[in-house]
Amino acid sequence: MTVATTVAPRPGRSVPSPTFAHLTRLTDDTGLFEHARHATARREHGYCTDDVARGLVVTSREATPSAEVLRLAECYLAFLTHAQDDQGAFHNRLGFHRRWTDQPGLGDWWGRALWGLGTAAARCPVPWIRREAHLAFTLGASCRATAPRSMAFAALGAAELLRADPGDGPAAELLADAAAVIGRPSADPRWPWPEQRLTYANAALAEALLVAGDLLDDPPVLDAGLRMLTWLLYIQISDGHLSVLPSSGWQSGGPRLRHDQQPIEVAALADACATAAAITGDAIWHTGVRQSVDWFLGSNDIGEPMWDPATGGGYDGLTLHGPNLNQGAESTLALISTLQHRTGPAASRR
Repeated sequence: MTVATTVAPRPGRSVPSPTFAHLTRLTDDTGLFEHARHATARREHGYCTDDVARGLVVTSREATPSAEVLRLAECYLAFLTHAQDDQGAFHNRLGFHRRWTDQPGLGDWWGRALWGLGTAAARCPVPWIRREAHLAFTLGASCRATAPRSMAFAALGAAELLRADPGDGPAAELLADAAAVIGRPSADPRWPWPEQRLTYANAALAEALLVAGDLLDDPPVLDAGLRMLTWLLYIQISDGHLSVLPSSGWQSGGPRLRHDQQPIEVAALADACATAAAITGDAIWHTGVRQSVDWFLGSNDIGEPMWDPATGGGYDGLTLHGPNLNQGAESTLALISTLQHRTGPAASRR
């Protein structure tokens, strides 16, 4: 059964469709520029696999992609296959001079690369893209990272493939191993999390357990993911709107700050809530998706929109004094990813 997460707009507020205009602006024939000054790409900072992989995720989620979106998907796939070595690891940083500035590794970028490749292999309507993405995913899935977030991102790509093909052995093995690396939440109801510090993209850990429990038929793992996500959503609601953890994170027992909120936290929460809605059908998760969309539209701690309708770009962060008006790749991808849940296609998880 597939449960679509449809976001109903608040009175007086329309929910825009995701636009790829700014993503196109930040993309050349090589890849996706990481940074921007306002809406202008900063070429001197080059490209990174992290962002290109997220670009492949959002372009592959489009059920009826335009020719321009397919061009972006082809570009991002070519970048990722170029970044991958023959052992399955990935470079992360490519300079504007088109030379890698690092060595291949298994950091977050490896996990996100597998997330993008798995999504393309499962969802892209172009057969050759699906085949190429699956080949690169399978090679990358032969590796194992030790960091929970690296494995969580990889697990999301594995889950995409398993929904499309429940017999995909490498994807199933990777998903099971990711659940083991992430661990289980503490028994303490005040901090039901497997780590003593919440850092970034926290909801991805909970979502990885959700999909592992669901697709591998492991109810205790599913319950662990639901418990983590329930708490994570609860602690990030303030006066009825979303107030996500800041870039500095939050240490168990320490003070909670509210400034410098990053769009990636909102996008991760929207994805996880959409997945939980598809698995359980519970209304609380639809509410979580709606609150994530509303955060970008201005229902946040300072009541300011976190995107520029003129460019389609997402603002880089929410500070005490207003939005950071730079429109880099990560924030724009977070905006697109969240808005894709407005009518359901990207929220269909089963």
